Amino acid sequence: MSLVLDPAAQDLLFREAHTANTFTDEPVTDEQVQAIYDLVKYGPTAFNQTPLRITLVRSAEARERLVQHMAEGNQPKTAAAPLVAILSADNEFHEELPTLFPAFPQAKELFFAERPARESAASLNAALQAAYFIVGVRAAGLAAGPMTGFDFEGVRKEFLDDDHTPLMIVNIGKPGENASYPRSPRLAYEDVITTV
Repeated sequence: MSLVLDPAAQDLLFREAHTANTFTDEPVTDEQVQAIYDLVKYGPTAFNQTPLRITLVRSAEARERLVQHMAEGNQPKTAAAPLVAILSADNEFHEELPTLFPAFPQAKELFFAERPARESAASLNAALQAAYFIVGVRAAGLAAGPMTGFDFEGVRKEFLDDDHTPLMIVNIGKPGENASYPRSPRLAYEDVITTV
C-alpha cells in the first residue's frame, strides 16, 4: 500500500528536508509561527497533556543573551537565524488537564500529583511535540535547525523558570547558502522493524 500523502509533500516534510545551519535574512513572521502551531497542536500526547512551551527569541538583546549560552559551534548560526525558538517542557502541565482532557479530569491528581511523575511525562510528551513542531516548520516551507548544544541550566535561568525544562533550541528560516550537510545514511527497514 502506498502513502496517501502527495509525494511532493512527502519530500517537503521528510525526504528533501535537512537540518539547516545557514539561513537567508528573510524574516519569519508571527503569522507563519501561528500557522505552524495551529497545525502541529493536533499531534497526539498522552492525556492530551501538551506540555511543550515555545519561547520565541526576536529582540537583539534577547538574542545576544541566548547566544552566550550556546556551544561555540552553534553561536554564529543562532546569532544569524531569522528566528530562534526555545522549546521547553512545562512541568506544571497538569493544571490544564481538566480542560484539555475532559473525558478523564481526575487524571490530574491520579497520575500527576507528584512532581517526578510530571517531569517524566512532560519530557517525553514535549519531545514528541518538538518533533511535530520541526515537521510543522517544514510544512511552512521553512527550514529548522534543532540543537541541544547549549547550557541547559543557563538557558533555563535566563529565559524560563523552575517549572520549565529546556529541551532544544531551534533556528528557523529559509535555508541559506550551503545550509546543510549531505544526507547521512539511514537504517534499513529490516534493521528497525521487528514482527513478533
